[in-house]
Amino acid sequence: MRVWLCGLAGWLCMLAAWPAGAATPAVAPETLVLFNRDVAELRASFAGLTPVQRVERAQRRFAALSTAELALPPRIEPSATEGTAGLMLLMGDKPVFTLLAGDLDPEDHLSLAHAAERARLVLADASTARLTQGQPAVWVAGGGKLAGVLLAAAALTWLAAAVHRRLLERAQALVQGSQAGAAVYASLAGLRASIAAVWFLLALALYAGAVVALNGFPWTVPWADRLAGFVRQLAGWLASGVTDALPGLMTVVVVMLVARAIQEVLGTFLRHVQTGRLRVPFLHPETVQATRRVLNLLLWGLALAASYPYLPGAQTEAFKGLSVLLGLMITLGSTGVVTQLMSGLVVVYSRSLKKGDFIAVSGVEGVVSEVGALAVKVVNMRNEEITVPHSVMTSNSVHNYSKLAGEQGSLVSTKVTIGYDSPWRQVHAMLEAAAARTPGLRTVPPPFAYQRALSDYYVEYELFAHIDRPLERVAILSALHAAIQDEFYTYGVQIMSPNFLDQPAQPVIVPREKWFEAPARQPVPPP
Repeated sequence: MRVWLCGLAGWLCMLAAWPAGAATPAVAPETLVLFNRDVAELRASFAGLTPVQRVERAQRRFAALSTAELALPPRIEPSATEGTAGLMLLMGDKPVFTLLAGDLDPEDHLSLAHAAERARLVLADASTARLTQGQPAVWVAGGGKLAGVLLAAAALTWLAAAVHRRLLERAQALVQGSQAGAAVYASLAGLRASIAAVWFLLALALYAGAVVALNGFPWTVPWADRLAGFVRQLAGWLASGVTDALPGLMTVVVVMLVARAIQEVLGTFLRHVQTGRLRVPFLHPETVQATRRVLNLLLWGLALAASYPYLPGAQTEAFKGLSVLLGLMITLGSTGVVTQLMSGLVVVYSRSLKKGDFIAVSGVEGVVSEVGALAVKVVNMRNEEITVPHSVMTSNSVHNYSKLAGEQGSLVSTKVTIGYDSPWRQVHAMLEAAAARTPGLRTVPPPFAYQRALSDYYVEYELFAHIDRPLERVAILSALHAAIQDEFYTYGVQIMSPNFLDQPAQPVIVPREKWFEAPARQPVPPP
């Protein structure tokens, strides 16, 4: 009893493990190819033969046909073997293969008679091609076509290489030439496009030559048909794509034309504001250039967003994936750039500086040579160009020495400390006289001196003057300091820096006769 129960349990487990509704796996179809032509697909087994064996038997039967049998048209006769109905294809009285209902592809929705007729036509073409292939005239004609195609291919390749070398020489001459401009760049682009067109035309000619050569032999005609069919299919696909894309392209063109018209109107308006012909409360001439860039960016961004859905291929997965990739790259890589752009807008719209202003910011002094989108370029007194990012400009105080100068020029100043034993009127006069003798300082408005502080040991004086050339600030201050020393030495007035603990018996000055001690040189008097 235990043995029977164990056997029953094992049998039940096998039934449970067996997949429900399991069927015999479908046999892969085999294509019957006769003389390089696809005649039919065989899927069913017949008379104990698998599809592969049926294909091999049909190919052997076709190869055994005589010339007289090949000249006869193929026939279709009903066949019923082992209870399986089908249609037999014969060449004369010799059967080639039998087409069964099980050989049909359900997705083609063809009847057996229709499928057999289609196979008969291909079999007729294969037999005719095999019969024709053995004729000497066909070999001579096909060989002539092949030789002509090879000669033409060699000649065209040599000609294309020669044209390529000539165009490349002209392109290199343009690159190495001293001229530059839009015309040169357009010519260079045209030469590069011509080189690409030469090789493209050569490829088309070689492709057409291959089709002609393959058509020269009956056995290779199917290959020529496939090559020509590929070109026809590609041309049809391109024509269909262009036709389908025309409405979208027209929409894109209309959107771009409207955007261009709006840009021209805004450009004219901003140009009138910049030249002073129009006055807008919220828009200043200094900010017109930045406003034009911002408006153009917004305008074309909106135009691109509006026309994006109508671009050819915009709805394809490749286009969407590329858009996501570009967006991710811009998001991850443009954080610093966006920061500088926003800081640049703050700098421009605060009107803290403009090109030509003499400024000092974060230890940098010089004249603004360019206010860019990401940074400000400053040329200092040593003729060095320094790039200051906009984020530095917004996070530090900007000293603009030219903004309020107007027609008076930039203001410079220097300090000097003099003892209480010197009359302040004399000190003022000496400072103003030294400024009057300093080249580079303007006489109008005249220099002036202030008493900045009454310290414990001396009086602190500061001399103010105006200059026209801010880049020469250091040289002018140096000349002014030399003139101040000469002026004070002339009148025997002591400069009281550094501090002292006891008043010396004699003034601490340099006598006039020692002004030009070696290695100093006596200046040449003017003629």
